[in-house]
Amino acid sequence: MSAAETERPILPPIRPRLTVEELLAAKNTQPIRSLDDLKADTFESDEELEEFIAFTYAERRRDVA
Repeated sequence: MSAAETERPILPPIRPRLTVEELLAAKNTQPIRSLDDLKADTFESDEELEEFIAFTYAERRRDVA
């Protein structure tokens, strides 16, 4: 190897450039029509959600002191 070859940065492979529309079509996505489209049943109960929120607030305040 020459000195020029060892100094050249390693680049990721070149990918074809796709438009946003092409990317969305490839993933078969649908537009969001209402807030219900974003709804997810992440927590099994209201109590579990409240525990998560309390934990999140406590963790945020932990590093403030």
